[in-house]
Amino acid sequence: MPSEDSTKTAKLYRMMMPDHTCPYGLKSKHLLEKNGYEIEDHHLKTREETDAFMQEHDVSTTPQTFIGGERIGGYEELRIHFGLDKPKDEQSDTSYRPVIAIFSVAFLMALGLSWYAFETILTLQAFQWFIAISMCFLAVQKLQDIESFSTMFLNYDLLAKRWVPYGKVYPYGEAFAGIAMTASALLWLAAPVAIIIGGIGAVSVIKAVYVDKRELKCACVGGNSNVPLGFISLTENIMMLGMGIWMLFRIF
Repeated sequence: MPSEDSTKTAKLYRMMMPDHTCPYGLKSKHLLEKNGYEIEDHHLKTREETDAFMQEHDVSTTPQTFIGGERIGGYEELRIHFGLDKPKDEQSDTSYRPVIAIFSVAFLMALGLSWYAFETILTLQAFQWFIAISMCFLAVQKLQDIESFSTMFLNYDLLAKRWVPYGKVYPYGEAFAGIAMTASALLWLAAPVAIIIGGIGAVSVIKAVYVDKRELKCACVGGNSNVPLGFISLTENIMMLGMGIWMLFRIF
């Protein structure tokens, strides 16, 4: 890590044009201030000025930060410099953050609904709402780019491999089942849908991950996710399968 002078000053060069303020420049400035640096804030106010700066320092992007006379780099390099991120060659290409965010918010929403309806959060209905809302959130992630999702889904889903359109039908089925279960309506249809897609999904994940030992990305939060296929994916499908069976049991 480059040495820092005792006065803790940094030079920051960032784009600050009439029609464009670089967001990474603002983030770099905030990060430097947060770490106690006095900043010489140099604004690149025109495209020509920006191009001349990049040519002079042999860089292809801005912002650029200099500490102690040494160039640190852009915002990502600045985060590495302060120990907030690992060096790029040590960073993992997988992340559980999307599913953690979805399940956490769905769980809190379910508790909120339970409190509103029953004035307590410890209810069976809260657990049912949690699963149903999670299904809705996961479906939305897939529906944002259904083409990308269906392509990634084909890597492991057994039914999609036999009937390709299933990859585009799946998110709609998941959304329908989640919405119906949230409202406790049309359960005679929603429950079988959840059982079918949850059951096929669970078997597909077990085969791909635990039998074939394949290392794949999960399409559960969309086709552009970095979530690894494995326990989280299996949990999602088992939740749908279990919820479908429970709802079917409630009907009869």
